[in-house]
Amino acid sequence: MLLSPQAERNWEELCSVLEDVLEDQSHRQLFALELGSGTGQHVIRFAQKMPFVTWQPSDIQEESRESIKAYITATNTKTVLQPVHLDASEPWDKWAGLSCSSCDVIIAINLLQYSSFKTAQGVFSGAGQIIKQNGLLITYGVYAINGTITPSCNELLDEELRKMNPEWGLPDIDVLRQLAYGNGMRMERMIEMEDFYKCLIFRKL
Repeated sequence: MLLSPQAERNWEELCSVLEDVLEDQSHRQLFALELGSGTGQHVIRFAQKMPFVTWQPSDIQEESRESIKAYITATNTKTVLQPVHLDASEPWDKWAGLSCSSCDVIIAINLLQYSSFKTAQGVFSGAGQIIKQNGLLITYGVYAINGTITPSCNELLDEELRKMNPEWGLPDIDVLRQLAYGNGMRMERMIEMEDFYKCLIFRKL
């Protein structure tokens, strides 16, 4: 099993946001897709706290998928499905066989800043097809606003990411808002989190 110290630090704060935005639907069973699940720590914790959600983890990396499988086995979690290979930059009909309007929620934690713009376009295009009407796309990460990155620690992070891969870097919230609008969603809330991170809540219209 892989271990992410950051995931251990931030899962409770993220879980609180999810519980808050999903509270009014907790009387029924929901289906959630996680893009770029990584180690699997988040999805297992979320499942333990929100038994009314069935989770579909996914990742492009086999090593991550193996870690997720190990966490599922170790915790005997019943509401997390086996992880699937999913490349969010691909058209939605290649998203692991998921059908149109099949998801109540899609979450992407720390995915967009480690992705190309093509992947960001794919996330919003795919979400626009796969999320049910009134469903949610929730992204968590560090962002630019109107082309501006603050504070200086975020500027440094953006520089480091671009050195690792020129296509990576902090996505701009206004660009994401436009991508959402072009795919039948609107940005409903922006929630300030610790260490200058934010949760963006997009709703399918």
